[in-house]
Amino acid sequence: MSMLTPQGLKGKQYRITGNAYPRLGRPPKKSRKVFALLGALLALALIGLGGVQLWDIFSGKGKNASAQACAGPSGKPLAAPTPEAPTVPGTAAAPIDPAAVPQPAAVTVNVYNATSKAGLAARTAEELKKRGFTIGKVGNAPAELDKKVPGTAQVVAGPAGAGASTLVGSVIAGATSTADARTDGTVDFVIGDSYNTLLDDTQAAAALALATRPVPAPSSTGSC
Repeated sequence: MSMLTPQGLKGKQYRITGNAYPRLGRPPKKSRKVFALLGALLALALIGLGGVQLWDIFSGKGKNASAQACAGPSGKPLAAPTPEAPTVPGTAAAPIDPAAVPQPAAVTVNVYNATSKAGLAARTAEELKKRGFTIGKVGNAPAELDKKVPGTAQVVAGPAGAGASTLVGSVIAGATSTADARTDGTVDFVIGDSYNTLLDDTQAAAALALATRPVPAPSSTGSC
């Protein structure tokens, strides 16, 4: 008797009749229910977090959080960065109040030649005179500046001549500006080795506008 033969049949053939077989369904898995429950809890948590953030925005708490984020190591809020004033070649201080810039006729310019090119001071003085400036002294540069101005020009003025220095510096590209202790409003125009010619009227006007443009006030809002 075969081990597959049911007891009691003793060699008799065992047949399965019919064309229907019993099918067993897949038993439910507990893990699926656990994952579904965790997903629902996660969705509820995300919805709740979004609601809290929206409440902070509309209630103004977000501003306090931004202020705390901008705090320094000491706990005090960091000051807003101060924008740097644009530096314009040929100006004593940039930018400068346009009201402090005089008319050319009110500016006395001393023209000095710091190069080895003869007659350059006289020719430049004539050009400045055509622009409306009042010409003062014309000649060679003093010893401390003679052959020591590598750029196009050096504009020298005292505190009273800051506006006049800005005006004079606007007619020459690449000039540098220095201040001395003079008390009057005269300006020294010292010609350097790289000097070629003055700017035309349109270019000079653009340079002056750039030198006198206002600096925008720092914004009270923004990120750190």
